[in-house]
Amino acid sequence: MLKTLMAALAGLGLSSLVWAAPLVEGEHYEVLDNPLETQVEDGRIEVTEVFWYGCPHCYNLEEPLNAWVAEQPQDVAFQRMPATMGGAWNTHAFAFYAAQELGILDALHDDFFHAIHEQGRRLTEVDDIAAFFSDYGVSEEQAREALSSFAVKAKVNQAHARMRQMQLMGVPALVVDGRYLITPSSAGSLDNMPQVAGALVEKVREEQTD
Repeated sequence: MLKTLMAALAGLGLSSLVWAAPLVEGEHYEVLDNPLETQVEDGRIEVTEVFWYGCPHCYNLEEPLNAWVAEQPQDVAFQRMPATMGGAWNTHAFAFYAAQELGILDALHDDFFHAIHEQGRRLTEVDDIAAFFSDYGVSEEQAREALSSFAVKAKVNQAHARMRQMQLMGVPALVVDGRYLITPSSAGSLDNMPQVAGALVEKVREEQTD
């Protein structure tokens, strides 16, 4: 019986585990001094990943985070927000929102990460990004137009404003309900970040029912 139980537990993915320790503010997560206005309807709980495509830690977080997101109920609204810290960070933020504007983000997101970290492609030049986008059913001309569009620039500016409000100096980070900030150091590891997020989601649920 014990061997069977141990084998079953060994077969569980990290996303299936829950955060067992009591959450401690200042140890497992921080409370933002200036909470963000959430962008979801009442009754839903927003979880935001802040990332940069060029960040290896963000790349390594994708697998456990995606698995966790896939298991969340309907009241959890997950979204991504590219970090804007100048240079290639901003270029990749434009790429993210341009792909979103063109309707190809879901198909492209993981591949964009993979191209940078597994294939050694920088993807920091407009021509290179446009050529990459052209594999997803849009022309290079459409990609260039989206990358320079007012709508995309407005979204990048909004992301930058939210970055400044959070006073965030590094990525990856998860923000739950616009208030609770999780980093690799606070969670103890990249793999722990989704589990801490899950515990904070439950905390927010309890707050909503009080």
